[in-house]
Amino acid sequence: METDNAQPYKAAIYCRLSEEDRFKTNENDDSNSIVNQKELLIRYCLDRDWMIYDIYSDDDFTGSDRNRPEFNRMLKDAESKKFDVILCKTQSRFTREIELVEKYINYLLPIWGVRFVSVVDNADTDVKGNKKARQINGLINEWYLEDMSENIKAVLTNRRKNGYFIGAFAPYGYKKDPEQKGHLIIDDEAAQVVRLIYSLYISGMGRTAVAKELNARHIPTPTDYKIAHGERYKNNYTATHDHLWRYFMIGNILTNETYIGNLVQNKAHSISYKTKIVKPTKKSQWIRVENTHEPIIDRQTWDMAQQILASKIKPTFESHETNIFSRKVFCSECGRAVRMSKGGSSNNYKRYLRCSTKYYAPEECVGVNISYDKLYELVFTEFKKLISQMVNEDKVSSYTTIRDKSREMLEYYQSEYIKTQKAIEENTRCLKNLYIDKVKGIVDSNTYTELSQAFTAEKNDRTAQLERIEERISAIREETEIARDKLELIRKYVDCEELTFEMVRIFIEKIVIHHKKPYSRKDKVEIFWNF
Repeated sequence: METDNAQPYKAAIYCRLSEEDRFKTNENDDSNSIVNQKELLIRYCLDRDWMIYDIYSDDDFTGSDRNRPEFNRMLKDAESKKFDVILCKTQSRFTREIELVEKYINYLLPIWGVRFVSVVDNADTDVKGNKKARQINGLINEWYLEDMSENIKAVLTNRRKNGYFIGAFAPYGYKKDPEQKGHLIIDDEAAQVVRLIYSLYISGMGRTAVAKELNARHIPTPTDYKIAHGERYKNNYTATHDHLWRYFMIGNILTNETYIGNLVQNKAHSISYKTKIVKPTKKSQWIRVENTHEPIIDRQTWDMAQQILASKIKPTFESHETNIFSRKVFCSECGRAVRMSKGGSSNNYKRYLRCSTKYYAPEECVGVNISYDKLYELVFTEFKKLISQMVNEDKVSSYTTIRDKSREMLEYYQSEYIKTQKAIEENTRCLKNLYIDKVKGIVDSNTYTELSQAFTAEKNDRTAQLERIEERISAIREETEIARDKLELIRKYVDCEELTFEMVRIFIEKIVIHHKKPYSRKDKVEIFWNF
C-alpha cells in the first residue's frame, strides 16, 4: 500500500519483550525474542515496499506498563506525524490493556493519521469491520493480565507464608543469600551499626540523640550504604535524601522484627494490577513467620528496646494533625524542608515548624522555627493582600482581555491552518497529475524533474508553515487556559475566610523561614508566590 502522495509509506516498527517472555523462551522456542520480532516485521515492510522510519524496542517491560520509554517515544513521534503506520507482531506487543486499545488504536492514532497493523492477529485500522476484532484482542489480553496478576499474588502469598523473603532489596543489616532464594543472611558491616543503634538506645539515648551520634561518626545511612555497595536502590524519598540519619530511621530499625529473626511481610499491596500505586494492608492481614533467618539482635535486647519505646509514646491530638504547609516550608540556613513538631500538654497543645537538622548535624545548621499558628496568620494576611492587589490593579480585566484576544488570534490562525492545509493538498494533487503526465509522455523527464522539484520545495515550505501555525495555535490555547484559570482562581478566593491546603498548593511555590536573632520576637519569613 502507498500513501496518497508520491512519498514512500513510512512504518514505525514496535517490539517488546517482557520478563514473562524470557521464562517461556527456550532453545526450541524463540518466537517472542526481540530479534525474531524485528526480522518478521522488517520482512513484512520489505514485501510491501514500505520504508522503515524507526525501530522502537522495549526490553523487560510488561504490556500493562505505561511508562515504557520507547513506547512513549513512538507515541510522541506518532502525534508529530513522523510516520504513517505502527507495525507490531501482535496487538499485545503494543498493549494488553483494553483502555489503551480504545485510547490509542481506536481513537488517537486515526486522528493523527497513523495506521495500526499487527501481523499475527490481523489487527488493522485501515480495514473496515476490524474494530471488533481489535476490541476482542484487547479483552483477551486484559483477561490475561488479570489472571496473571492473581496467579502471581497467590504464588507470592504462598512464599511469604512459607517464610521466604520476596522483597527487591534485603533489609538494612542483611543481604540475600546467593545459595538459597528467599533467604536472608547477615551483612556483618551493616549489622554492626544495627547492634550499635540498639546499644545506644537502651543505654538511655533517645532516637534523635542516636541519629546525631551516627551522623557525628559519619556512618552512612541505609540508603547511602546500599548505593555505595552497588545496589540500584530507589524509593519515594531517594531523590530528596539528605544523607543524614533521622529519628524515624532509628524508630524503623528499633521496631523491625527482622532483626530478631522474624519476617513480617504483606504490609502494603497494590490497589490494582493496572497501577503501581500501593496502600497499607490491614495489620490483621500481615503475614508473620518466626525464626526464618539468623537474628542480629537477641531477644532480651529487643524486649528492653520495646519497653523503652512503649514508655515514651506520647498521646496524639487528631484534630490538630493537618499541616497545610507540608513540603512547602524550607530552612534558610541549610535549605532542607521544615517539618511540623508538637509541643505542650493536651490542655495547651501547640504546633511548631522546625528545621530538625541542628539536632542531627549541628555543625551544618543552627536551625529555624516558627509557631504554626503564627505562620498561618502571616501567610493568610499576605495572601489576602495579594488577592486584593490583583483586583485593585485590574488584574481581573487584564486576564479577561488576554482571554478575549487569544480567542480572536485562535480564530485567525485556525483559518490560516485550513488555507495552508488546502494549499498542501492542491500541491500534492499537482504532483500526482505531473507524474501521470510524465507516464503518458505529455511531459518529458527534464521538465518533470524541474517542476517536481519546484512543487516539492513549495510543499515543504507549506508543511513547515503548517507546523509553525500548529505551534502558535497550541501556544495560544495554553495562554487562554492560563488566563482563564487565573481569572477563575481570583474570583474563587477573593472572599475566602480561611487558608486551605489547596490554596497553598496553587498559589505558593515555597516559604523560607529565616533564623531568629537571640531575644528577638520578630519572625522573618519569605513567601514565593506562583503568581
